Amino acid sequence: MSQTALIAIGGNSLIRAGQRGTIDEQLANAHATARSIVRMVERGWRIVITHGNGPQVGAQLLRSERAAAEVYTLPLDVCVAATQSEIGYLIQRAMEFELREIGLQTPVMTVLTQVRVDPADPAFQHPTKPIGPFYSRADADEKSARFGWTMIEDAARGYRRVVPSPAPVEVFERHIIRKILDTGMIVIAVGGGGIPVVEHGYTVTGAEAVIDKDRASALLAVDLKADLFVISTDADAVYLDYKTPTQRKLESTTVGELEKWSREGQFPPGSMGPKVEAAARYLKHGGKEVIITSYEHLMEALEGRAGTHIVP
Repeated sequence: MSQTALIAIGGNSLIRAGQRGTIDEQLANAHATARSIVRMVERGWRIVITHGNGPQVGAQLLRSERAAAEVYTLPLDVCVAATQSEIGYLIQRAMEFELREIGLQTPVMTVLTQVRVDPADPAFQHPTKPIGPFYSRADADEKSARFGWTMIEDAARGYRRVVPSPAPVEVFERHIIRKILDTGMIVIAVGGGGIPVVEHGYTVTGAEAVIDKDRASALLAVDLKADLFVISTDADAVYLDYKTPTQRKLESTTVGELEKWSREGQFPPGSMGPKVEAAARYLKHGGKEVIITSYEHLMEALEGRAGTHIVP
């Protein structure tokens, strides 16, 4: 049987620094990412693609807020669902085109994915995940009063809404994803970390939260018993002392070493921290190898010539 790789692509795969994020820009960037992934398909890999949605969900919230006087507003779980469809559509189009370009007819399917979170997760009492645009103090106070948002100050740029980011507990559609994968199709799933939902008996309701994309991807990679977990990011590899005179690249390492460096503060929560945590979770639950690199270096990384390779 072919090996399975789960590839978690980051925000730079669709919206690059300095771009406005138009659909044309996102589609062009999706094609660039797809060309790298298609080369893995050509080599016989079974592929599951997950993706972030930070800029897109921020745009959804902004549209909802600005149109609140004229149309119904959207809760956060619905915004995540909408961006899953939007981004999945763009990646799916790009993948199908790039596959045909090399003579492959492999079908691609986007799966709307719900991820269960624990309503007792402490994250719900302590929102920390910034989303959406920056506001003035007056606007932030108005949003807080009007919508009940929790706002925090960024000294340099203003005020921003923060929401809970609970740990993912269960990918509801994992069995469906596995069955689709077994047919030979490429699956796009767990977009934006998944639609956050909570269970109350037999009832499932959406949660006003966002789930970290890398943490949810690690959970799905474990569920699927993926042979390889690839985390695609802005950087070509993981670095110690990042952006300092003593910066050094990690070519290969273990979970134990990463966790030691993490305790020393090497991987900040807002950048490499969640990716290192996701890598450790996957490897501690039976995973074989994690590669952290940028999509441009994906094939070189598979050949051991780029990226950071992490093993148990």
